[in-house]
Parts: sequence; structure tokens; C-alpha cells
Amino acid sequence: MKTLHLDIEYDFSFALFGVVASCRDYKMAWSLNRLLGLNLTRQRDLCYEMTDRQKMYISHFEHHDVHSTVRLFRNKALGTLTAKMPFLLPDVKEYDYILQITGALQQYLHPQELLNRLQSLPLIHYTKQFDPLTLKYKEHLLF
Repeated sequence: MKTLHLDIEYDFSFALFGVVASCRDYKMAWSLNRLLGLNLTRQRDLCYEMTDRQKMYISHFEHHDVHSTVRLFRNKALGTLTAKMPFLLPDVKEYDYILQITGALQQYLHPQELLNRLQSLPLIHYTKQFDPLTLKYKEHLLF
């Protein structure tokens, strides 16, 4: 019998930033809206089913316009989970939030300029840009 294999190339052409901040997710979204002129709105929580049948819920906010999409994810799962890795991206578990920018805004805002603007917010302690291709769990960011 002939076996067919499906090869899929995923598109990881987005800018990815980690943010350390000890504030509520809605306050972070509100601050980013004011700083960058966005309209991040709360979306339905992402649900990932773990191998042990537990469900992990991740809160996220999204701004979408004709040319770009910006997503803000809380890196740690909502509620109390007994899972070993209750993170959206366990590779960067020391970051509280993940900011994903796709499209024209990615070219409009130079990464260093964006990092400087993010760092200017008093509620943000630290920010860093990541290359999505180096992350083990990068597939969690595909929609």
C-alpha cells in the first residue's frame, strides 16, 4: 500500500516580545492601547487540552485592522492547574506576557524603538524580543 506524507510549512513571520510585568492582563492591554494607539480587546480564552486530559486556559487580547494584527497573551494559564508546565510558552516561562505583532505594524515599528517604548511604561519591568523559530513550543502561537 502506498503511504502519503503531508508536509506543512508554517508561517512564523511575526515579531515576538516577552514582557515582565506584575499587573492584571486588562491593565496591560489598556496601557498598550494608550502607548501604541491600538484597540486590544479581550477575546475568548484559548483552550489547550493537555496530554493528561486537563484543559489549560490562556487569556488573550487582540487588535486587528486591515494591515496588521497584534495579540497580547498572558503566558501563565488561568486558574490553578496541577500541570508541570502551565505556560503558553514554557521556553520563556519567566515572562508574564507575550506580545505578537504581524503585518504592517511589524515594519512600521522598529523592534528597538518598540522595546524602548514598552520599557517607558512604569508597570513594565523588562522586555525582550524573541526569534519565534528558536522556541520549542512556537506552534502554540499559530491560529
